[in-house]
Amino acid sequence: MALSRLIINNFRNLTSVDLELSHGFNFLVGENGSGKTSLLEAIFYLGHGRSFKSHISNRIIHYDYDHFVLHGRVDEAKHHWSVGLQKSRQGDTTLKINGEDGKKISDLAHLLPMQVITPEGLTLLNGGPSYRRAFLDWGLFHQYPEFYAHWANLKRLLKQRNSALAQVRSYAELKVWDIELVKLAQIVSQMRANYAEALRPEIEKTCQFFLPELEISVSFHQGWEKGADYAEILANSFERDRGIGYTMVGPQKADFRFRANGLPVEDVLSRGQLKLLMCALRLAQGEYLVAQKDRQCLFLIDDFASELDPTKRALLAERLRQSGSQVFVTAITKDQLSQMQWQEQDNDRLFSVVKGQITPLE
Repeated sequence: MALSRLIINNFRNLTSVDLELSHGFNFLVGENGSGKTSLLEAIFYLGHGRSFKSHISNRIIHYDYDHFVLHGRVDEAKHHWSVGLQKSRQGDTTLKINGEDGKKISDLAHLLPMQVITPEGLTLLNGGPSYRRAFLDWGLFHQYPEFYAHWANLKRLLKQRNSALAQVRSYAELKVWDIELVKLAQIVSQMRANYAEALRPEIEKTCQFFLPELEISVSFHQGWEKGADYAEILANSFERDRGIGYTMVGPQKADFRFRANGLPVEDVLSRGQLKLLMCALRLAQGEYLVAQKDRQCLFLIDDFASELDPTKRALLAERLRQSGSQVFVTAITKDQLSQMQWQEQDNDRLFSVVKGQITPLE
């Protein structure tokens, strides 16, 4: 799976971009503020229907225009797809796959599985549990077609239950939601637990490659005490939940935790080590998808050189090369890409980014 062509109109400072891309490595070199990260953001938006930087579309649309347009060509073996997305200042989204309307963002996400590695991505390790749940749910979404429906129904039921808490006076009035909620919670939690356990050896192996000096361990927490009856917990927590206005315990509180030498990673690792660990997690998950589904995963890497010494950059480059994935890498200078061996690979592409203008270089 690779993005072979990308057209961008009016997305931040990228007013008119049309690029032929390599199925291997694509390097974007330019000063800060030139538009490198905006191009990665556009690719991510084309695959997810949202940005990894801002949830406000008016900040993304170029100030001279009332909408932005993204278009891409996706290649996989003998299959090809044309995908397009338009977003207006009013929030309206138009999405087409092979010229057909009525497609969903989830259809796009299935076509373009991608992992993002940015300086802000350390929230996966030092942010709240929601970032780590999203990490697990990304893998489940691409591994199991039935997961998305269970996950969406669970979110809907939790929202309904939270709304009902402000209106009911007794637990009997709420129980109708909880019967179905318990079923979905058990399904989603079991899927998360199984996936976390399957991914664990891949994570530990990849972490050993990047951080051999540390013993990294992972553990999944479902959001309530293991072995406890979730239906009983909901019933016993009714008065507390009603008092605060939302459901305190459940799969919406699940976490996927990481420890280094037995201690929380955010307490003992340097920022450079945290970045390497974050890279290891993203790579392990992407490579696991390739192994299980024989589907390629795109990697978007912003500010490649940030907080990594030359040795660690070379390790990351080696692992990315071995994965056979399509990779997009930004850097301020070409010198920062020396560990990527970009001058030695025939199918790599190098682009200069200057004030929103992107030019292919030999």
